[in-house]
Amino acid sequence: MIFHRLSLSAAVLALAVSALPPTASSATPRSSAAGWSIQRGADALRDAGVTGVSVRLETPQGTTTARSGVGDLASSRPVPKGGYLRLGSTTKTFVATVVLQLVREKLLSLDQTVEQLLPGTVSGAGNDGRTITVRDLLQHTSGLYDYIYDVFPEPSAQTYYTNRWHTYRPEQLIATAIRHEPAFPAGTRWAYSNTNYVLAGMIIERVTGHSWEQQVHDRILRPLDLRRTQTPGTWPFLPKPHTANYQQFTPDGPMADTTLPYRPFDSGADGSMTGTARNLNRFFTALTTGRLLGPAELAAMQTTVPVPQNSGHPAGTRDGLGLFFTPLSCGRGYFGHGGSGFGYVIRTAVTTDGRRTITVSAHSRSADPNTAVRQEEALRNLIDHALCRSS
Repeated sequence: MIFHRLSLSAAVLALAVSALPPTASSATPRSSAAGWSIQRGADALRDAGVTGVSVRLETPQGTTTARSGVGDLASSRPVPKGGYLRLGSTTKTFVATVVLQLVREKLLSLDQTVEQLLPGTVSGAGNDGRTITVRDLLQHTSGLYDYIYDVFPEPSAQTYYTNRWHTYRPEQLIATAIRHEPAFPAGTRWAYSNTNYVLAGMIIERVTGHSWEQQVHDRILRPLDLRRTQTPGTWPFLPKPHTANYQQFTPDGPMADTTLPYRPFDSGADGSMTGTARNLNRFFTALTTGRLLGPAELAAMQTTVPVPQNSGHPAGTRDGLGLFFTPLSCGRGYFGHGGSGFGYVIRTAVTTDGRRTITVSAHSRSADPNTAVRQEEALRNLIDHALCRSS
């Protein structure tokens, strides 16, 4: 699901923008039913109001791509092929993979507590690092307050433009979060919180002596040759080519170009990476087929807990360690993770056997709740149809 990084208000929860001019669509030249299905799905997102859409599906039969809408509203240029994307919370899957590699190397344990690894970091206002384990962080069962509510307190374009250049150190974000009481005792419930992965990044650095970014490069990007995936930190500019992102902050309000990130929550281990659909598909395929983790660690990552039905996820969704499991209409299911920020939504999904992988990126979000529902339905249907019909 993609409501993770921006669950601040109805205006920020929405997925896409309405009332766009007619635009052309494009797909890879392929006559397969899968190819036409992917293009129809991309066009459905465009027709519901998304400014630009890009899809990449990979199966044993080959690769199918589709693009729809425009690359930016000013020029109406096409959505570029293979463009760079903001990965948002999909960053969390990379971070969780590194943590589980460290578990395999016996440098830490999933049952170790935050207090053992980061003494004195989580304490006060009812927060107790002695009760929160590494597993709780990766699975969002810590109960810790999500800091993003404090660094974007007022959902408006003015807040975005005023604060988007500001950055925080991880320690500052944790201090912000623990001023609030936890939502529940650790390990008793589930609630998505970006604070968990800020702590996970700090733990990686404490255990290895190197930043989480360096560990992601050394352990994942370099071995898989993911040259177009980056950990830019506070650097705000996407490489070219890329599609512009647009956020509507109030219903029926203007569209703001939000291609530049909101750095207060787009700079860390919880959501700062950039990359391409091709690289994302390669990473998730390698992950689910055991190229990055040992059998025990992969099993731990794929051991899930129920996600509450009121959390915005499809019915039956469950959360593992940096991976969500979602049922398919054809009776199977997929692992994956979504990411979102101001003006963009991205979701990668891979079937449980690792044979079919899809990444969908939508490059605008609306403040209209009805549009949000249409966009979410179209996005879910696109993924479901693609993974069920491709064999």
